[in-house]
Amino acid sequence: MVPGIDLAGIVEEADSIGTYHTGQPVLVTGFGLGEQVSGGYSGFARVKPDWVIPVPKGLSSQQCMSIGTAGLTSMLSLLALENHGVLPEQGPILVTGAAGGVGSIAILILSKRGYKVTGSSGRIEEHGKYLENIGASELINREELSKPSGKPLDSERWAGAIDSVGGETLASILRQTRYGGSVAACGLAGGVSLSTTVLPFILRGVNLLGIDSVMCPRVLREHAWNRLSEDLELEKLDSLTQVISLKEIPNAAEDILSGKVLGRIVVDLNL
Repeated sequence: MVPGIDLAGIVEEADSIGTYHTGQPVLVTGFGLGEQVSGGYSGFARVKPDWVIPVPKGLSSQQCMSIGTAGLTSMLSLLALENHGVLPEQGPILVTGAAGGVGSIAILILSKRGYKVTGSSGRIEEHGKYLENIGASELINREELSKPSGKPLDSERWAGAIDSVGGETLASILRQTRYGGSVAACGLAGGVSLSTTVLPFILRGVNLLGIDSVMCPRVLREHAWNRLSEDLELEKLDSLTQVISLKEIPNAAEDILSGKVLGRIVVDLNL
């Protein structure tokens, strides 16, 4: 099994249907790539045509990989919030795991769209400047959200949220979401259990929106990638991207697991 859940490159050989042509820049994320079928850490990859997305106009292959599954998940979350009426004038948006991949891209997108973004992080002293530079207007410590309040509802704070943590953090967000607000849940870094009540849903009309980027339908996937090409400040994206070679992956993985990495890492197999 070859790891690598994202890949981007040039079509070397296309199917006979004519969907793609030789030399066309394309990308693939999800569908079990690097998990159930061999993935992106290879010079060549054979994938199903239905998995392939053309590289959007205005994006390079490197930028697509800097965005990757994390960025796609962020955009799917924003689209879900927009579809439920969460617009900039509704109030602040909370992004948890703010210094991570999903969180960083979410803040970049939201800030460019005119949202007031509050970033939640466990390392504000270390990561605060970074989060402010990419568009967070307020920062809170993740401990504010990780402890049960003992109440079914808390004071209303958020018009919406993009949560990659889950667990007690998600439960806290639901208790604090404003009337008619929505929460896009896309991760489980804080656990898979959710201890809450029905009160946020039946007294405040809060919407809990599940986000999946792995088996996301093609039409929505293409729409999200096209929006990413429009809604990202590419200079900022490039500034938080580090490019490494294949042989540097083990060291980079250790740094990621120990919390030493900010921003995005792209593996260039030509280095």
